[in-house]
Amino acid sequence: MRLVCCCCGRFQVTVELVRGRHRYRLTHRYPARFGGGKNVLGEVGTVAELEELLRRRTPLGLADLREAA
Repeated sequence: MRLVCCCCGRFQVTVELVRGRHRYRLTHRYPARFGGGKNVLGEVGTVAELEELLRRRTPLGLADLREAA
């Protein structure tokens, strides 16, 4: 599953199942005019930790994310 921010789409959260546990990875995508690419901002194991990571590293909250098509 992949979630992106509603405002610009540059912040992305992916949910992966690793060894039977969910991992939430927050990444920042750079626009093509800056060479593209991704920067991993953090990886956590719970939704509460994800909320804290979003608060510390981005101007977003959980309510600002939507499922990507």
